[in-house]
Amino acid sequence: MYRTLHSTEPRTQPPGGSTRGLRRDLFAAGIAALLVTAAVLIGRHIEHTHHTLRVNWPPLLASWDPHLGPGTPAAILVAIAVALYGPALAKRLPWRRLLLAAWATALAWIFSLALIDGWQRGVAVRLTTRYEYLQVIDRFHNVPATLGDFTHHILLHSPDHWPAHVAGHPPAATLTFVLLDRIGLHGGGWAGVWCITIGATACVAVLISIRALAGENLARRAAPFLALAPAAVWMGTSADAYFTAVAAWATALLALAVTRSAPAAAPGAGLLFGLTFYLSYGLTLFALIGAMVLLLGRREHRGKAALPLAFVAGLAVVPTAFTFAGFDWWEAYRLLVVRYRQGAGGFRPYGYWVWANLACTVLITGLATAAGLRRTATKLLRRQTSSRDTVRLALLVSVALLALLVANLSGMSKAETERIWLPFAMWLLPSCAFLTHPRAWLTAQAVMALILNHLLATGW
Repeated sequence: MYRTLHSTEPRTQPPGGSTRGLRRDLFAAGIAALLVTAAVLIGRHIEHTHHTLRVNWPPLLASWDPHLGPGTPAAILVAIAVALYGPALAKRLPWRRLLLAAWATALAWIFSLALIDGWQRGVAVRLTTRYEYLQVIDRFHNVPATLGDFTHHILLHSPDHWPAHVAGHPPAATLTFVLLDRIGLHGGGWAGVWCITIGATACVAVLISIRALAGENLARRAAPFLALAPAAVWMGTSADAYFTAVAAWATALLALAVTRSAPAAAPGAGLLFGLTFYLSYGLTLFALIGAMVLLLGRREHRGKAALPLAFVAGLAVVPTAFTFAGFDWWEAYRLLVVRYRQGAGGFRPYGYWVWANLACTVLITGLATAAGLRRTATKLLRRQTSSRDTVRLALLVSVALLALLVANLSGMSKAETERIWLPFAMWLLPSCAFLTHPRAWLTAQAVMALILNHLLATGW
């Protein structure tokens, strides 16, 4: 039977148990650091000798560019404030104020890191490059006609083929920026602000999910780590930050639907899951996380016969709309696989990226998450002596890791996973709730993000 303690640890520990646990956490963090080091050194050798990785600073799509910027002082101040006061504030703030504080902190953290590169390079032009969505805004004058013709421009040899990111995603991604343009929010500046502002809400959605499924105590412990995530380096400015938020809110609404009396949550969750699948093909793997949410909430939603019907009704809305408009998701994905092999994906060696992608994951989730995942595994292995809530959070984190590993093994994510896997990264960070010495680990997280953003020019 699970213990029903409020704490995340057993009430008693053997002498020296805490020290031994910390030592093992540091060992896990050290292994993660060695993985990153190996990916850098081996990657540089492969790229120098064979030129097949197609990245300038493996395993990241980045270039060496030590620099300071207007966001530097703000980023340092945010990091210090969260490391010093975040854990204590997360414990005592009223829940709603905590959610607001987490969003505001994440927003400040992402913006300040982006502004290290300056407004123009860090925000305004990121979504206007030749690979990005804003390049094709003028081709969507007739949206239904363009959707019906979308698949005819995916392959590289097709006439007026789509830029890489447009071809690589279902059209809901591009349509978002078309709609922003239609309502008067023109250009890369507004698009960047949209992605950062919406993306920052992902941490709120994850906290709501944890509270609903694994209790408020663990959610409060996870809050500072979600707000100060190293992933913020790539959330400003990337459309994947927006995708991250949509997927996170879909999961949060589903968690509320199965654990609370929230009539609108089930169709809302279905609607956002449908949108998620039409923002990115790879995010169909969020069905695994959704399934775990249903499993964890199975007792609460017994007798709610209308809940599955409401969820499915919401889920059908976006696919039905795009299908009637003439867009064939399955045909588009089939063509995308061909397009991927026509481009850099066809040259990048699977044997390197299948493990180097995991090094990218270390960089977006931080060394604290490596230690947190070690603790997650321990909680599951010792579930008989762990609290019910602890086991539930460990299962949620584990299924997110499983989804990421499936994406990795597919071979459709070779490089650029520091951006592509942001939606999954947000669900690995809650493992840090299991850590002791949160201030030290938060400092490590912040230092990693600050070093990366000041030494490298990231791009995609």
